Amino acid sequence: MSSRYWSRLAMILSLSLGLTACGTNANVIGGHPKKNSQENQQVKQQVNPQKSNIYQMENKDQPTDKKAIRPFHVNIPEAELTELRNRIKATRWPEKEPVSDQSHGVQLATIQSLAKYWANDYDWRKIESKLNSLPQFITEIDGLDIHFIHVRSKHKNALPIIVTHGWPGSIIEQLKIIDPLVNPTAHGGKESDAFDVVIPSIPGYGFSERESTVGWGPDHIARAWDVLMKRLGYKKYVAQGGDWGAIITDLMGVQAPKGLLGIHTNMPGAIPTAVDAAIWSGAPMPPGLSAEEKKAFNQVRENKFGYSYIMKTRPQSLTGLVDSPIGLASILIDHDWKSYALISRVFAGQKEGLTRDDILDNITLFWLTKTGVSSSRLYLENKYPFFAVKGVKIPVAVSVFPDELYEAPKSWAMKAYPKLIHYNKLSKGGHFAAWEQPTLLTTEIRTAFKKLR
Repeated sequence: MSSRYWSRLAMILSLSLGLTACGTNANVIGGHPKKNSQENQQVKQQVNPQKSNIYQMENKDQPTDKKAIRPFHVNIPEAELTELRNRIKATRWPEKEPVSDQSHGVQLATIQSLAKYWANDYDWRKIESKLNSLPQFITEIDGLDIHFIHVRSKHKNALPIIVTHGWPGSIIEQLKIIDPLVNPTAHGGKESDAFDVVIPSIPGYGFSERESTVGWGPDHIARAWDVLMKRLGYKKYVAQGGDWGAIITDLMGVQAPKGLLGIHTNMPGAIPTAVDAAIWSGAPMPPGLSAEEKKAFNQVRENKFGYSYIMKTRPQSLTGLVDSPIGLASILIDHDWKSYALISRVFAGQKEGLTRDDILDNITLFWLTKTGVSSSRLYLENKYPFFAVKGVKIPVAVSVFPDELYEAPKSWAMKAYPKLIHYNKLSKGGHFAAWEQPTLLTTEIRTAFKKLR
């Protein structure tokens, strides 16, 4: 076997063993559907382990229609936040890495700085209040309760858009783009730029239900998102996504359900199949690539994607992700070397597109909903390449951020998306574009879909 195989195997074993568990077992908590004061509905927590991260209404007035849209409200018990802080403080730390860079993974100084702020200064209630200021709902699709945010614009003829997050993200990523899309006149836009915004939590993430059976790959989620948009009454809509959201959105484009006008991606699946195969197999770079294409080839190869190897083979072994908050945080911030470098700078005191609270809002949501393992299963369920062509035939818009996992050349984008309606390379921003550069992404989305209104 190749040295590449053994290095990956060693990485997987160290990752699995390195997820340090600490503290005692935590109670499972989450949010609950809003009480209807007129009907005096009562709320009771369920013990179903797949639905235990939300509270369900349980009385004669509870909707029996599986297609019902149920209001949702987040209310984390204070005891759970106290338990979280105690677990952080009880962390058993490893020794400092023997190198001066991030080549061995998350550096001790970075994760200890994160832990200090998380345990002593971070306030979950701020993001909880933000979430509860937005219209949130639950609806059942194909046997799973799906959580989503749905904000309608006050402007007429607003274009419906469904925006999908990825891993290690959540709906937290997209919060900054909601008001600029819904209320464009308050953010430098025109009434004609308005969107109705739908942001669902992927199954196994956040407040969506965790899967109890296999089969929820990105293609299934893509079909479910069309069901959701139709259930909300939208006959025509567009879709947007990054990371897993980009793959799900691409597959929506492949499926091309009636009413889907077009898609926008900030992580395009544009790499030619033969080039993609060479990247992942370790084969030499194919001949004939342009300088821009060679750069993209090397950008993908230089990212280690260490987390993905165990997630796509043995996700259930990652028990430490739901037992140790620092084990969870270490994995979530080590997505790719550029994003990790940014996060390291943030916790070193530098001002960046993200703040310490931004980063910890997302990590804390994973912790409180106990979705470290369930969110990992998407890697096992996935049968599609991350970055290669998938066969999208409907209109597509592409935005390329310089610190993305790779900068997709226009030459590849044009071949991957025969109906390419927009392509633009941005001057700054990375993998988490909506989170880090919301103004730039908002402008891209407005521009991209002007032709489809």
